[in-house]
Amino acid sequence: MDARYVFAVRFRLDPTSADIALEPREFETRLSRRADPPGEDGWLFFRDNLWRGNIGDDRYFRELTSEALGVPVTNVEYRAFETDEEYYDALKAEIRDNLAEFKADSVSEVVSKYLGSSVEVEY
Repeated sequence: MDARYVFAVRFRLDPTSADIALEPREFETRLSRRADPPGEDGWLFFRDNLWRGNIGDDRYFRELTSEALGVPVTNVEYRAFETDEEYYDALKAEIRDNLAEFKADSVSEVVSKYLGSSVEVEY
């Protein structure tokens, strides 16, 4: 059972020495964060941070990412939720058991509300 959130992260390098020049100073990379197992601490990451397949609070998420990477982050974009079929089935079952928490009528409504169309299931 495996799943991850994938982001495009743009960051800047600021040399501390005046003798060093960088070109370019900004870089973009792919960052992935392991999704916690459904029902365990952290499994609601998608609910707390995403909305319709986008990051809900850009500034806050840039700050978190900057802290995690140790460099100034200028942009973070959510790209995909990559999952295997076993994880996705477990996630949908956990959502189904907690629909009231999401203020939704169905699992598909919850998935759409938070992840948009960015779910990529690997078979």
